[in-house]
Amino acid sequence: MKRLGALTISVVIGTVVLGLGSLSAWGQGGNPPANTTESGQTSGHGYTGVEQAFKDNVEQQIRTLHDQGRQAALKGDAGFLEEHLAASYFGIGGDGRLRSKAESIQNVKSGSIKYESIDERDVKVDTYGNTAIVNSMASVKLISNGKPIAGEYRATFVYVKQGGDWREVAFQATPVPPEGR
Repeated sequence: MKRLGALTISVVIGTVVLGLGSLSAWGQGGNPPANTTESGQTSGHGYTGVEQAFKDNVEQQIRTLHDQGRQAALKGDAGFLEEHLAASYFGIGGDGRLRSKAESIQNVKSGSIKYESIDERDVKVDTYGNTAIVNSMASVKLISNGKPIAGEYRATFVYVKQGGDWREVAFQATPVPPEGR
């Protein structure tokens, strides 16, 4: 199987979460009920209307940031990574190698990783307070250290809100064999 280069899909598909919610109902696959202050009644969906609007807004912010990360990867924009990866960022590429923020940025700056295309689909965003997780499937074509690489990958990106801004803190890409699609 071909090995993905340093940053592989880390830069590719975007940007992703530590510190999931601590409420016990969340750990059991559901959302805690949301009481409205006026009626004391729950919506039945775990969120009040105001909370749902906030959640939808956060999801859109993450989708926008994630797509900007994909575009930056295609352009070889290391500045985007410098600004939007957390200091403690780590990424696990499709080749299984662990890379730090500095290594990921250097791979883009040096040109050792050049993306030709990133066709992402099945993008799902889940939010947990100041954490967001993006899961997706992507067809990726890139050049890694002069070698062409192409394939299908499932990827997870974890984002955390730090200092008022969303930062990608973790990434992992997993190659998907043709029969696993």
